[in-house]
Amino acid sequence: MAIPATQMRPGMIIKHNDQLHLVFKVEHRTPGNLRAFIQAKLRNLKSGSMFEHRFRSADSIEKVSVDEVTMEYLYNDGDDYYFMNPTDFEQTILKSEMLGDAVEYLTPNIQIQISYIDGQPVGIDLPTYVELTVVETEPGLKSATASSVTKPAKMETGLVVQVPPFINEGEKIRVDTSEGTYMSRA
Repeated sequence: MAIPATQMRPGMIIKHNDQLHLVFKVEHRTPGNLRAFIQAKLRNLKSGSMFEHRFRSADSIEKVSVDEVTMEYLYNDGDDYYFMNPTDFEQTILKSEMLGDAVEYLTPNIQIQISYIDGQPVGIDLPTYVELTVVETEPGLKSATASSVTKPAKMETGLVVQVPPFINEGEKIRVDTSEGTYMSRA
């Protein structure tokens, strides 16, 4: 199934140069007066080697059709991340090196799709956005309105997101999983 490069997300399985790759990290870049591009960090599923590749925004990417099972994220123990199938309560353990940057969007009880090829888990498909709680940020300003001014905020998962100045600690916000950017209050 062909999708535009702009819809690539961490955890997806794509076919690149006739080989299967797991998307580890995706960055949308728009440098100055040049055309926008997508910088993706990919891991070859056969060899395990990692590399970065630059895709044009107009490029089409072949998303590999794999068996997808809806799972619920339970918890992590070091580098092991535990997921449970809500229908038969079977648990699957995935390593952090397989998940890549997707671990920054995992909160307990979130529903995700785990991709399987030949019975082996190879990656996950995150929802388009997740709701995370702000655990650390500078105090908000009462008179602040939405503007281009932002401040860094640390989420409960360790992810750092640029947020508007009116966001305070303890608030829940929506974060776009493709770019890791603030969308709105939850």
